[in-house]
Amino acid sequence: MAHGATGGAIDPFVFRLSIFVLAVFVGYYVVWSVTPALHTPLMSVTNAISSVIVVGALLAVGVTTVGDSSHAWGARIFGFVALIFASVNIFGGFLVTSRMLAMYSKKK
Repeated sequence: MAHGATGGAIDPFVFRLSIFVLAVFVGYYVVWSVTPALHTPLMSVTNAISSVIVVGALLAVGVTTVGDSSHAWGARIFGFVALIFASVNIFGGFLVTSRMLAMYSKKK
């Protein structure tokens, strides 16, 4: 199947895999280069990004309503796994953010 944007020169799977690998490297260097004072805002931003991932995962789980049902099991499984990981990330991020903000509150 030829890809329209590249004229069939690049396989879409290789194109998407290269974007994923680049995103992993960028994420790794962003997270480990942030100073400790900026970890709380970074955690809040990752919670917001994870909420976008939850929306995409829910769309992937419900893919049978819009596409061919014979290829939907892979999308459902990956969507469910993404939904679980994003939910764990959101819940853990809120716990860590709450704990870090409690460190700055005044003692009663």
